[in-house]
Amino acid sequence: MDLLNTLVDKGLRRELPTREEALAVLATSDDDVLDVVAAAGKVRRRWFGRRVKLNYLVNLKSGLCPEDCSYCSQRLGSQAGILKYSWLKPDEASRAAAAGLAGGAKRVCLVASGRGPTDRDVERVSDTIKAIKDQNEGVEVCACLGLLSDGQAERLREAGADAYNHNLNTSEGTYGDITTTHTYADRVDTVQKAHAAGLSACSGLIAGMGESDEDLVDVVYALRALDPDSVPVNFLIPFEGTPLAKEWNLTPQRCLRILAMVRFVCPDVEVRIAGGREVHLRTLQPLALHLANSIFLGDYLTSEGQAGKADLDMITDAGFEVENAGEVTLPEHRAAGGCGSHEPAGDAVSEGAGCGAHAEAGCGSHAGGGCGSHENAGVCGSVPAPAGAARAETAGTESAGAETAGAETASAGARTDLVAVRRRGAGTDLAPNA
Repeated sequence: MDLLNTLVDKGLRRELPTREEALAVLATSDDDVLDVVAAAGKVRRRWFGRRVKLNYLVNLKSGLCPEDCSYCSQRLGSQAGILKYSWLKPDEASRAAAAGLAGGAKRVCLVASGRGPTDRDVERVSDTIKAIKDQNEGVEVCACLGLLSDGQAERLREAGADAYNHNLNTSEGTYGDITTTHTYADRVDTVQKAHAAGLSACSGLIAGMGESDEDLVDVVYALRALDPDSVPVNFLIPFEGTPLAKEWNLTPQRCLRILAMVRFVCPDVEVRIAGGREVHLRTLQPLALHLANSIFLGDYLTSEGQAGKADLDMITDAGFEVENAGEVTLPEHRAAGGCGSHEPAGDAVSEGAGCGAHAEAGCGSHAGGGCGSHENAGVCGSVPAPAGAARAETAGTESAGAETAGAETASAGARTDLVAVRRRGAGTDLAPNA
């Protein structure tokens, strides 16, 4: 179709599609979804070949968060039966990271619940970064600690952090419906602080929270303007005990269209499939690799992912290859660094694209998923914790009564059977899934 041909041409030139074109991708029918995947796949292969970058999450501090993010199992008042523990020591975090690196991960994402780090927290995380890097040559480390105060991004950079994650999650217009304890502007400010400190910015979104197509396009265009190197796309898991427990709005085809739209708008950026892929993409996960060039290996922060070996087999069977530590993820024009490196060349320069779009920025952790802190995973505490779980506590098993305004009972598409609370790995005595 003409739309897809136009979008492929623009993606190969790193040119920003129009909003109408982005919306049209989301409006395509299920009958056309393979055509959409094939078109966006051409753009993905132009900038990233057939490489898939593997990332591994280490939840440094789980639960007991004072923020009220509606999607989050670690939120204030959450009744989800997740693991709860305080800060892992550097050697504990390093051991947890080693499992993911042994499984093929190239980047370790260090995440902690909370509004934002204290200076003591930054010191703790700095010690952890150094421990991981001392023991694993060439590893990338991304921190995801919440809202940053002045000077904290610089301290993390000095400690060896390569990237910082803080997701926008949803559009500015609807942000207040999802979270009230901080603002959309707070999130933008933290991404800009990471950029200004020389950290690779990682910022993404959560789909499936009841948002409109316009909201999805708004947040992706806002991300393009912020110019992160990595965009995690999370798919909400409506876990019991949170206000969004009834929001089962996604189909595998819808998820593929969302990923394709993100790829067309952000053609040369690392697009990562983050929390919720197993629950919502299900058997169509291999198709998503034609759109995204990055995934998380194994488990998430509070929920279990599919087996690490299954991830590796999926990548191989789909005809892709794991990106190794010696390869540069980003295309040369982005990886070179510096204020002109993210800017489309020549007449491809578009409004809202490239380094000039940083606005007041210089040259993510309550996030919805993946490296973006509180990934949308976890369910009600109906799953008993195994014996030997270290420092693990479970919340009550009664579901919170809060519901999103107008929410109805869970749809027939609800797949709560695919959601399992993480009971292994960081914060427990059990081996991780990697």
